[in-house]
Amino acid sequence: MAGGVMAGLGGSFSRRQLLRGVALSAAGLGLAAGAAACTDPNSVSEQARRGDDKGFIAGDGTIEQLAPEQRGAPVELSGKLLDGTPWSMADAANTVLVLNVWGSWCEPCVAEAPELVQAADSLTAAHKDVRFLGINVGESPQTGAAGARALQLPYPSLSDEYRGLGPALQNKASATPTTLVLDRAHRIAARISGPITSPATLTNLVESVVAEGA
Repeated sequence: MAGGVMAGLGGSFSRRQLLRGVALSAAGLGLAAGAAACTDPNSVSEQARRGDDKGFIAGDGTIEQLAPEQRGAPVELSGKLLDGTPWSMADAANTVLVLNVWGSWCEPCVAEAPELVQAADSLTAAHKDVRFLGINVGESPQTGAAGARALQLPYPSLSDEYRGLGPALQNKASATPTTLVLDRAHRIAARISGPITSPATLTNLVESVVAEGA
C-alpha cells in the first residue's frame, strides 16, 4: 500500500483518516459512551471493544494451506447478519467461501480492509462461485454495521458480538483478523492468521481452491 494511502474505497484516505472515520461512525450512533458505562470492563467483548491485549490475540501473518486430503470436517456456521437477517452455510452452498474475522475496534482489521475489498471485488467478478463473508466480533451489530459502511465492505458480515462462533470455526480464528478459505465442501483449505498485506496473497490462495473444481 504505497505511501500509506488506502485505495479502492471510493476515494483516497490516509490510514489515520480512515481509523478516525470508523470511530466517528460508531460514535454517531451514540453507542460508545453507553457501552463504556453499561459493560463489564473485564468482559471479553469490552476488552475487544477497547482493543486491549486481554482477550485479544494478534496474528503474525502466518499462512497455512491444506491439501484436500488434509482437510477436516466441513464448517457448520449460522447466525444473523449485521442487519438481523438469518444466515447459514446453506446460503453459500457449492461455493468457495472466504471468511474474514474482523472488528472496527481492531486497527489491523481496518488496515487490511482495502486489500480485502480489492481481492473480493476481483475474485467475485472472475468467479461466480466465490463468495466473501465477514464475521464481526466483539461489538454490537450497530457498531459493526457502522464500521462496515465506513470501510465500504462489499460483502455482508455475521454478528458475533460475544465471540460465540469460535467453535463453529473449529477454533481456527483465535487471532483478529483471521481469514479462512473454505472449499466447495466448506472445509478449511487455507488460513491467514493476521492482517492481509497484499490482495495477491489472498487471491492466490482462493484461486488454488477454485481450480480444484475446474
